[in-house]
Amino acid sequence: MSIFPQLNIPETLAAGPGPGNTDARVLARFAQSGLADHMQADVLRGMIECKKMLRTVWGTNNTYTYGVGGTGFSGLDCMLGALLPGDTVVAFVNGTFSGLDGLTIRMKAATREELKANPMDPQPASVTIVTVPHGQSVTGEIIEKTLAAKQPKWAFMAHWETGSGRINDLRGFSDACERHDIMGLVDAVSSLGIEDFSIDDYPGVVGWASCPQKGVLCLPLTYAPVSFTDRYIAEVKSNGCHSYVHHPILEARHWGIVDGQDVAAGSYHRTHSGYAVAAFHEALRITLQHGRARRAADYAMHEAALRAAVTAMGCKVTSNMTSLVVLNLPDALAGREKELVQNCRAKGFGIWPTLSEPVQVRIGILNQLSVPAITDIAMRFAAAMQYLGGEVDISKVQAALDQHYQTALAAE
Repeated sequence: MSIFPQLNIPETLAAGPGPGNTDARVLARFAQSGLADHMQADVLRGMIECKKMLRTVWGTNNTYTYGVGGTGFSGLDCMLGALLPGDTVVAFVNGTFSGLDGLTIRMKAATREELKANPMDPQPASVTIVTVPHGQSVTGEIIEKTLAAKQPKWAFMAHWETGSGRINDLRGFSDACERHDIMGLVDAVSSLGIEDFSIDDYPGVVGWASCPQKGVLCLPLTYAPVSFTDRYIAEVKSNGCHSYVHHPILEARHWGIVDGQDVAAGSYHRTHSGYAVAAFHEALRITLQHGRARRAADYAMHEAALRAAVTAMGCKVTSNMTSLVVLNLPDALAGREKELVQNCRAKGFGIWPTLSEPVQVRIGILNQLSVPAITDIAMRFAAAMQYLGGEVDISKVQAALDQHYQTALAAE
């Protein structure tokens, strides 16, 4: 039997689409929490306080608002659990991650025969996948046209698609769902905690799912925030859900949500980690202390600074998110995107390529909301381009950053 040496993972600047570098305060709460039974009083109190803070972060009065243990896929699986075989669904896809959501939807809505015919990539007749080309947003016009024609029971869309860095039309989606009496479901994995929006302003959407490792920044494995309207919960009560672990109603009971009401203590559903509860609690406190509007404004300001810097390097930005810059390299370096990314990762600078064609570079700013942090990211990227032979004038990059911040800070 081999006993390997202790695993030591070096510090890395996570400058991709996510996960981002977790705040030191969150890591401290995780590491310094006492060993506790998952039904211990302080753990349960922390869960109750978390769900209340989550309602503020989401901007909602939905009672069924809580965290699903795991990554963003856990929250999405919980939300999409209401889909049953044969349900009619329209899903709008414009990148890698909404594409994975679309596959999940096809798996859940497929009949037994359809799933058996192609278990890993089912093509159920009841599901319509509307594919919008990489680098383009899902527009209200596309949504309205499709939903009016198909009249499905459910509709799905990602709010922010990090595969290509595009923001999709949430208002158009909600309005179309409401107009046609369709239950909307939204992947808010990349937008919660970054954009300033309140989900109660979008009544056409009945289910929302996010993740712990992006805007909320609480490690990749703690709690994925979800929020469900009474209509969604009524649907699950009436028709069931093919899951125990990620059951939207059973999960809620452990968070002290029973029959649409907050109760004093939750009932056991599955084991929760006291360490994860403490970390999640602190991450939500940090988000609310920063303030949703201030946080959103800070992301927008710093993303614009990084955009100006990479543009000064000769790159072309194609994204419109405020936490992520997706770009094409200058012509002289075209085709070497993955090589550049691997060189950066080897030096502790964690940027990403796109995961589908065309290959682009993705640089994120999650939890890097300061002038020194953005300057560091820009200069590391400039050095990586120079290493591959790219012509980068560092003085022009610094001037672009200086000009942007002088203008932005003067405006404040």
